[in-house]
Amino acid sequence: MAFHEVRFPDDISRGARGGPERRTQIVELASGDEERNASWANSRRRYDAAYGIRRVDDLAAVVAFFEARNGRLYGFRWKDWADYKSCLPSGTPAATDQSVGTGDGATTDFQLVKAYASGSQTWIRTITKPVDGTVLVAIDGAEQTTGWSVDTTTGIVSFTTAPVSGATITAGFEFDVPVRFDTDTLDVTLDIERLGSITSIPLIEVRR
Repeated sequence: MAFHEVRFPDDISRGARGGPERRTQIVELASGDEERNASWANSRRRYDAAYGIRRVDDLAAVVAFFEARNGRLYGFRWKDWADYKSCLPSGTPAATDQSVGTGDGATTDFQLVKAYASGSQTWIRTITKPVDGTVLVAIDGAEQTTGWSVDTTTGIVSFTTAPVSGATITAGFEFDVPVRFDTDTLDVTLDIERLGSITSIPLIEVRR
């Protein structure tokens, strides 16, 4: 899909609202019992950037960004300030944060992922937009400073030499969310005191 490797302005996204969305079908039976089925295997994130606008210059920046993306046509990077690290929000990414695979002596490519665990349940999120310069990699707990590279457009870590069979591959990183505008119209308001606002700037995560 058409995608621009550019991030929405951080100072505006910091005040935005949004988060993960799931799609669940619920059928209520005559007995009052329920049957629930997940329509989506993975969550999809939605945001509203309008809450981050504080100045009239922010309006201009959003309009320019919107026009450059041709509305909904091109996707772009978005920093979700509530969830943009491989570790806890208060922590600093480390090379042992997330398990991304196990060596078999032949595989050289490993996809970055982030695990969300609660109790006995874990959901694995594929990370496709790591932030350049933030990725750290370790094999069996030993950080690797050479012998690998990462594609920041796909989130795939590639080793020059395949890790040995049974080796645990881990990584730490910051990441963006691939999104697009979920509207082709921006409703801009500018009052007499030149204080402006946009009613809503909906964004939705894009899947590849």
